[in-house]
Amino acid sequence: MLKRLLAIALVAATCGLAPARAQDGAAPFDADLQRFAEILGTLHYLRGICGSNEGAKWRNEMQALIDAETPAGERRTRLIAGFNRGYNGFQQTYRTCTPAAKVAIRRYLEEGSKISRDLTARYAN
Repeated sequence: MLKRLLAIALVAATCGLAPARAQDGAAPFDADLQRFAEILGTLHYLRGICGSNEGAKWRNEMQALIDAETPAGERRTRLIAGFNRGYNGFQQTYRTCTPAAKVAIRRYLEEGSKISRDLTARYAN
């Protein structure tokens, strides 16, 4: 699990290394970043109700992603909306930690780790 968390932190740090682009123009990896943001929002909610005692860890990861990527305008709005969509979607479904919530956590950690590895492999120098 530590490797997965490190991979998530690594993608946040390496996103800023991507080739220069227009300030508001879409980057080739924007869809992946939006999905990653949604996963971070999901984990922020689910890990909280499952008693992980991580506090704002996943929200802080999202902030690190925003800080590393420094999106402006519509790109920033889309990333933040993805995080909120992940959080709110599961907030409406789960009120307490259930076995299904634990399975969802595991699956989202795996998917987030995969996205992180893929983005790092493709766009980090």
